[in-house]
Amino acid sequence: MLQSLQIKDYALIENVEVNFGQGLNIITGETGAGKSILIGALGLLLGERASTETIRKGSKKSFVEGIFDVSENLKIIDLLNKNEIEVSAELIIRREISVKGSNRCFVNDSPVTLQMIKEVGDLLIDLHGQHEHQSLLNEETHIEMIDEIINVKNELKEFSESKNKLTEKLNELNNLLKKENSIKEKRELFQFQLNEINSVSPEEGEEEKLNNELKILENSEKLIELTSEAFVNLYENENAVYDQLVNVSNSLIDLSTIDESFKEKVEQCESALANINDIAEFLRSYKDSIEINPELLEEIRERLGSFNMLKKKYGGSMEAVFEYKNKIENEINIAENFDEEIASLNNEIESLRIECGKVAKSLSEKRKNNSDQIRNGVEEALKNLGIENSIFEIRFTCNLANENSSNFIIVENEKILFNENGIDEVVFYISTNIGEDPKPLSKVASGGEISRIMLALKSILAKNDQLPLLVFDEIDTGISGRIGQKVGKALKDLAAFHQIIVITHLPQIAGLSDHHYSVNKKVEDSRVISFISKLDEDEKINEIAKLMSGDNITGASIEGAKELMGL
Repeated sequence: MLQSLQIKDYALIENVEVNFGQGLNIITGETGAGKSILIGALGLLLGERASTETIRKGSKKSFVEGIFDVSENLKIIDLLNKNEIEVSAELIIRREISVKGSNRCFVNDSPVTLQMIKEVGDLLIDLHGQHEHQSLLNEETHIEMIDEIINVKNELKEFSESKNKLTEKLNELNNLLKKENSIKEKRELFQFQLNEINSVSPEEGEEEKLNNELKILENSEKLIELTSEAFVNLYENENAVYDQLVNVSNSLIDLSTIDESFKEKVEQCESALANINDIAEFLRSYKDSIEINPELLEEIRERLGSFNMLKKKYGGSMEAVFEYKNKIENEINIAENFDEEIASLNNEIESLRIECGKVAKSLSEKRKNNSDQIRNGVEEALKNLGIENSIFEIRFTCNLANENSSNFIIVENEKILFNENGIDEVVFYISTNIGEDPKPLSKVASGGEISRIMLALKSILAKNDQLPLLVFDEIDTGISGRIGQKVGKALKDLAAFHQIIVITHLPQIAGLSDHHYSVNKKVEDSRVISFISKLDEDEKINEIAKLMSGDNITGASIEGAKELMGL
């Protein structure tokens, strides 16, 4: 919901702030007072084109800011999160246009692109009238409108899952086909490299093991010398550690006969003697196991040298060599079994095309089976809105795949192109005059007519449509007061589901407002300024009376205004 709109230095507006309410918001005012300027400023928040010519004379920039309640708008919240923009219950969109031509956009005080403003606007507002931002004129949205009213969320989810499986396999096939020539060209090189690695035949962990052996062999003399010296010091020389510790142990035993507190130390000393025995035995065994073997030393050096050659050529480490070996083995295997791989993938893809086609067909049938309900509802609504002889059609088409297409599914043995929504292309057609063939809705030229068509559609889709704000400009163009009353009633009903802003000249529509605003202009310091006021009940009565009888308000027009307002 749009809570407030602030406009500064835009066309005839110097500084205006409007607080809108829930339900039906009506804007009236004399021609040229600035109603369309208000809508133009709102359009800037939807990402519409900005011109420096709209900047108020003498100002350096124009400023438009809208504050929206988005606490229940999950699509907006998701969009903000994806773009790492702060999320809160209020969404603030600000647009600044400088006389230098710069265009600055902000969402919740974060600088954003104009495209981002458009994406946000598309989830907030539908603006109808002689403006660019009209979802009804975008044929891509027609299928979404149909899907909203007939509720095909489960079918769309099932189709999406099936489509994703197919797309994944198609991508796998495309990647494999792209590799075909490259793999075949490199097969001879890969085989040579594999033979070279296999001729060395390295094993996992072998390099580390050989390096440890090399270190021992290269230091065998030093190891013998040091272990011998350590053994003698522990066990064989005159002052051997073991003998000294035996003497200490005997002294402790004697002391323990006098003071029992030494018994624990006797045990510790005996444990130390056992440890020294273990160390001495290890040193003796280790010394005896060491051999000086120049032939083995040279063999290990050569083996490590062949490892270094492989590392230099295939990645810098043995881990990289093993990884590269696995890669080229896989490439060679693909080359040797390429036709079988392709055939296997094609069989999988064929099955997935048929499976996805069944899901898409079911989705399409549900749309078509429910389309008459929508068509009848729109035609009836248009009749009530003064377009009595309308013909409204929902036309479904699908695109057959040509021989070069790969992104297709199979429906009843036919190859049909698909997209995110299935196989259907949906376009609304309409004829509003007897004898005229229905034409695509996007070709309808009248602003007032397109607004009434949208009003009819929105009346059917109201409970399902998720856009919180609908804006109708010139919806009363070319209609009588009798039809205007019906249009007003339709708007009032629609306002139970959406916030509605309507610019109108008809008292029959204005009288049904929940909130009424009047746009006027005045001369101040030799300059024209537009301003907007929210009307209280008495002011609203006078404004509607003025719409009925002009500036000369009569008692009859006052009574007529009250009647239209239900007072």
